[in-house]
Amino acid sequence: MSEAEWMSRDPREEPWPVVDLRLDVPHSARVYDYLIGGKTNFEPDRVAAKASVAAWPALPISMRTTRTFMQRAVRHLTERHGVRQFLDIGTGIPTSPNVHEIAQGIAPETRVAYVDNDPIVLTHARALMSSTPEGRTCYVDADLRDIDSIIGAPQLREVLDLSEPVALSLVAIVHFVLDRDDPQGLVRRLMDELAPGSFLVLTVFTGDTDPVGVGGVGREYNARGIPLQIRDRKETLAFFDGYELLDPGVTLVHHWRPDADAPEIRDADIAMYGGVAVKNA
Repeated sequence: MSEAEWMSRDPREEPWPVVDLRLDVPHSARVYDYLIGGKTNFEPDRVAAKASVAAWPALPISMRTTRTFMQRAVRHLTERHGVRQFLDIGTGIPTSPNVHEIAQGIAPETRVAYVDNDPIVLTHARALMSSTPEGRTCYVDADLRDIDSIIGAPQLREVLDLSEPVALSLVAIVHFVLDRDDPQGLVRRLMDELAPGSFLVLTVFTGDTDPVGVGGVGREYNARGIPLQIRDRKETLAFFDGYELLDPGVTLVHHWRPDADAPEIRDADIAMYGGVAVKNA
């Protein structure tokens, strides 16, 4: 929904808070949207994205490949592990197929709670509310750094049964949480709230494959007011401490259970580790 569409919406519809979209400055969700080929972005976002691509030309490949990792992980957990509940934090601007579209396409009764705190995502939240008749979806406006506001949200409690296994998805989000906010601790607190048998799907932005190029992306984001932290493999593994990794463990995202017809991608063109783990107790 554009700013004009938001202002002209039918007042008889359920009210939503008025938000400042700040179309004059780049926004991480809109920069990401541009990089993966979306259309919900504006000139400042495109300028930031192009500057980042100039620093590391493989950035769009890495971003799109991260998106397909998420899709494969959701499909795998739904088909092979019987997951019927997903908690997706850092949802971003809706880009089909979303988590509920993938999971409910396999198991229509699947329930999905989306969480984000970005104004641009809030304006598109209704696109996430569609669901099969058998399943449910909801949107929670909350910050990853505030676990209580996520777990305690009434709409989340209406959709998810936390006494049963849930797959927690943190894809392309923890690089926006700086070390001072203890991102590994935040993930542990979230997983502590979930039942045994729950899963963690997580990606980490890394410079291990191209320190100079990826470092340039970090500088471009930070210079434009988008805090971003790059981490190595050791720091990535710390997010999975205490959980059992599914094969093939933590890998660059294009190596995690690739589809048979997946295109050939160079490791040097990927700046994201990904993994899926299960909480056994």
